[in-house]
Amino acid sequence: MSQDESAPRGIDLTVPSVARIYDWWLGGKDNFAVDRAAAEKLLALVGEDGRLVIRQNRDFLGRAVRFLSESGIRQFLDIGAGIPTRGNVHEVAQEVDPEARVVYVDNDPIVATHGRALLRNGGRTGVVEADMRDPEKITDSPITRDLIDFSQPVAVLFVSVLHFVDDDEAARAVAYFRELMAPGSYMVIAHGTQGRLTEQTIGETRRVYEKSTAALNDRTPEEIAELFTGFELLSPGLVDVADWRNDNEFIEHSRGGYVLGGVGRLL
Repeated sequence: MSQDESAPRGIDLTVPSVARIYDWWLGGKDNFAVDRAAAEKLLALVGEDGRLVIRQNRDFLGRAVRFLSESGIRQFLDIGAGIPTRGNVHEVAQEVDPEARVVYVDNDPIVATHGRALLRNGGRTGVVEADMRDPEKITDSPITRDLIDFSQPVAVLFVSVLHFVDDDEAARAVAYFRELMAPGSYMVIAHGTQGRLTEQTIGETRRVYEKSTAALNDRTPEEIAELFTGFELLSPGLVDVADWRNDNEFIEHSRGGYVLGGVGRLL
């Protein structure tokens, strides 16, 4: 989007959006000057290592969805989905089974606008504009009610989104869906942590996000693991997203190692 383009209704061009910053990192075009400025500040802090982590995070999502699809899961709720880009959940899941159903959730109007095109996919994919801090709005949506049956196993995805809410909000969102999910369901989490970044870099990164639509709340590995309470954390556990069930002969690792991922099965 060019700087002189007007924003869709509901978009404040003075505040960077975490979804549109993420889009910029992935090489997307659905971002504004304010988003690019924030993203470039982050790039200056972590360098090209940041692009690598974003790609690894996206690849982790794809591997997790494929694993779950091949394990028999046929419905996915992707919370904090971001702007549609390569390797979307519905593309991976429906490659395994064309009847798989996917609901994307995000609180950014740009995401909802671009995601509506997915609704043409035979009625098996939907988009809900909602915030994970209001999980009842997600489950009360007619789109969710139509596509997701919580009496059957479901995969709920929190990929690089829980670190944008505070501790109580993150715990409540996860607990809300844990209580709804049927036995045999799965929770997928990717979450930022300090990793090998310095306190100074982490502090400056937080300050960039404090001026965006959501502050950054990176957590320790132990705190992230607690989000899987009630779930059996599958092998290889909570690890660098680059390492989760990655069969590539050569795995490139970020110097920072600051995004961890895992998949848990509801006991």
